[in-house]
Amino acid sequence: MPRRGIITIDGPAGSGKSTVGRLLAQRLGYLYMDTGAMYRALAWKALHMGIALEDSEALTRLAEVSRITLSGDPDHVRVAIDGRDVTEAIRSPEISRAASLIATIEGVRRAIVAAQREMGRDGGVVLEGRDTGTVVFPDADVKFFLDARPEVRARRRLEQERAQGRDVSFEETLRETLERDHRDQERSASPLRRAEEAIYLDSSEMSIEQVVEYMLEIIRQRLSEETSSRSVHS
Repeated sequence: MPRRGIITIDGPAGSGKSTVGRLLAQRLGYLYMDTGAMYRALAWKALHMGIALEDSEALTRLAEVSRITLSGDPDHVRVAIDGRDVTEAIRSPEISRAASLIATIEGVRRAIVAAQREMGRDGGVVLEGRDTGTVVFPDADVKFFLDARPEVRARRRLEQERAQGRDVSFEETLRETLERDHRDQERSASPLRRAEEAIYLDSSEMSIEQVVEYMLEIIRQRLSEETSSRSVHS
């Protein structure tokens, strides 16, 4: 049997990373790690403690002493910080914006990355985020970079927002999407970029199932080839 590998999916907001990552983990029987949820949890705590989002030193200290955990199956991932479940609380637009800002702080990213590595070090994990294949696990077994046109990503985000009862316009959502892209790509700490060996996939004209099946085929092939190679040399 192929060994349990480390799979990373990076890409911009709205590219489908979360949905695809959950389905991949479910099909493979792996742990699903929503790395963005960890930054959201820290942002939630910072806002509740009244820490200014510009105070990088205080936020770094907060990240270093906070314990963020992910648990449950891929369809029902629970997020907790210091033992308090914040799964639903971290999904608001306010928390999303705050998480995007604190994720640019080098000290915060260093602390969160250390926690992510600890959770995924034994393999059998699917991680999705913006630096999982470049910084968190640069030696991951299979890396993907999932993308889509900005207009497509904004439309997807708009559907999510409206499904949650929020009244937002497409123009506003597209503007926020482009602003998020700029922050992610231009930040000094772990900017969003495609790892050299990552497989690029544009999901603009693909269904979720098509994306998942394509990735599964590559993952199984890569891990099977590696297992066979080890058997030959053992």
